[in-house]
Amino acid sequence: MNTIKVEIDISSPVGKRLLKEIEKHPGIVKVEKQHPDTLAGQKTYTVDEVFEECYDILSEHYKCDVRKL
Repeated sequence: MNTIKVEIDISSPVGKRLLKEIEKHPGIVKVEKQHPDTLAGQKTYTVDEVFEECYDILSEHYKCDVRKL
């Protein structure tokens, strides 16, 4: 079996259309999608980072450290 690796920029309409077309052939095509560290230029956060921010907001609102409750 002969194979090739191709990178497609799926941020453009043409790239999205090409991806949809090749995904129609699952027996022949294997698509590996990479998850970027950022989405649309924005930083992603871990669950722990999100909870820490929520704790800070709640602690400020209720004037006590909610982590100790």
